[in-house]
Amino acid sequence: MTLTTPDAVSVVTPAWWTSAVVYQVYPRSFADGNSDGIGDIRGIIGKLDHLQRLGVDVVWLSPVYRSPQADAGYDISDYQDIDPIFGSLADIDELIADLHSRGMKLVMDLVVNHTSDEHPWFVESRSSLDNPKRDWYWWRDPRPGFAAGQSGAEPTNWESFFSGPTWRLDEATGQYYLHLFDPKQPDLNWENPEVRAAVHGMMRWWLDRGIDGFRMDVINLISKDTTLPDAEPDPATGRGDGFAHYSHGPRLHEFLREMRREVFDGRDALLTVGEMPGVTTEEALLTTDPARRELDMVFQFEHVGLDHGSTKFDPRPLAPGALAASLTKWQDALGETGWNSLYLSNHDQPRTVSRFGNDGEFWRQSATALATMLHLQRGTPYIYQGEEIGMTNGSFPTLDAFRDIESLNFFARAGERGLDPADVLDGLRVNGRDNARTPVQWTGGAQAGFTKGRPWIEVNPNHTWLNADAQYDDPDSVFAYYQRLIALRHERAVIALGTFARVDAGDPAIFAFERSLDTERLFVVTNLSDDTLDAALPASWNHVSPVLANYPDAHGPRLRPWEARVLSSM
Repeated sequence: MTLTTPDAVSVVTPAWWTSAVVYQVYPRSFADGNSDGIGDIRGIIGKLDHLQRLGVDVVWLSPVYRSPQADAGYDISDYQDIDPIFGSLADIDELIADLHSRGMKLVMDLVVNHTSDEHPWFVESRSSLDNPKRDWYWWRDPRPGFAAGQSGAEPTNWESFFSGPTWRLDEATGQYYLHLFDPKQPDLNWENPEVRAAVHGMMRWWLDRGIDGFRMDVINLISKDTTLPDAEPDPATGRGDGFAHYSHGPRLHEFLREMRREVFDGRDALLTVGEMPGVTTEEALLTTDPARRELDMVFQFEHVGLDHGSTKFDPRPLAPGALAASLTKWQDALGETGWNSLYLSNHDQPRTVSRFGNDGEFWRQSATALATMLHLQRGTPYIYQGEEIGMTNGSFPTLDAFRDIESLNFFARAGERGLDPADVLDGLRVNGRDNARTPVQWTGGAQAGFTKGRPWIEVNPNHTWLNADAQYDDPDSVFAYYQRLIALRHERAVIALGTFARVDAGDPAIFAFERSLDTERLFVVTNLSDDTLDAALPASWNHVSPVLANYPDAHGPRLRPWEARVLSSM
């Protein structure tokens, strides 16, 4: 949008989402409105006071579409209906209206790299070799020289994200279909213009219904190398990592620009964000450059892979300064042209304070320090449900306590890799996705106030003291601190629009940076460690005023464990 000033100079109005804060709701675990043990849309509606009190601007809703729930709703069988476990279309309409009446927006998850194998499109596609929708998915004959079903007959040797091969034989037609994730999640063939037109029509249907944008799941996988080459095989399994052949493919940017034209042009105040595993800074800059008209922002994965060893379930200690260095790299690379999505956790990642902080002795301090350094960078911050009260990783004493298909499949195939099952189980406890999926802890009472029934996954035992009710009226709580951070972004243009410059504070565990806009400067320093450290800060920081701190009596160069300070030149 542009405004014309009296002297006819055109001024670009900053996008509304530069000063916005997004809150992710994973509906299965947020709040249960009908006491069946599974969170639902009625439960979300009943907790909107919490989100309004927190001060967020946008709710990102993970999938509630009709689904067999093989991958917790990321396997969609009907894009234009709501799964009965979550409610109805009338419920989603009420949620949209209620959010809008409170000045908040709703962004829906868009999962269009793949569908469920129960989607009518795939049911038709697999019905015969000559069905008109056969080419809506990736079908291939067995590898030359192999019979269908024979070991090694899969068209490529790629390893699935959820373990095992990426191809499943359809016995009726004798061909294999591609599924980068679970076999119940066949990949759509975006090379087919009919597929793209159907997806665009579905997106317009939701926008016409009143939603305010989309978070696009693994959107960088929609363009693949159509020659489907093999990858370098792993000696243990014979399968290889085909990521280079199916991510950021040759037509990705073309597909995104077409989507912009066909779906979003002519509509105002929307948000488009793409989840892009493996995205580079160069690709992210291309995707988020407004002049290219693709997406507003992307989720990158570099910083959430820093503690991975040979796999994500082989966790390694995080080196001092590694997190700050990675985030700085992305701040510098996207600069003032692209745009960052700022996050530390989501439905696929373990809890922030357990992973990057100290969820024991310095639980409050590390939860607030991590929030400070994240929310005050250049980009749009995302809060994952429960993060605003400092929720920690769950308790999983045995394998039976886990629910996530990725974790269970990995454990089942651990023997193929020669891994010790006890070590794998420990890795699941640290980095498994179920850590983020335990129910939100509303109260210290039965089932944390999440449900009156039996929850689909066990509640974290620490809910007796770590819960929202205990924090609402406590000015020193994690929740109160998040309220102040969100208010700061709304109040100070320097946070939304200012430049970012890293400051060397003399120790890699200290993350310090300046934000500048015109004459206003904001100074942020955080000690991301359990140690007391002395910060070597520039002399210019001596004449600034305190804005926010997570310790009382914050002054001088000495930073206590996980201490965070925000100062201003104004």
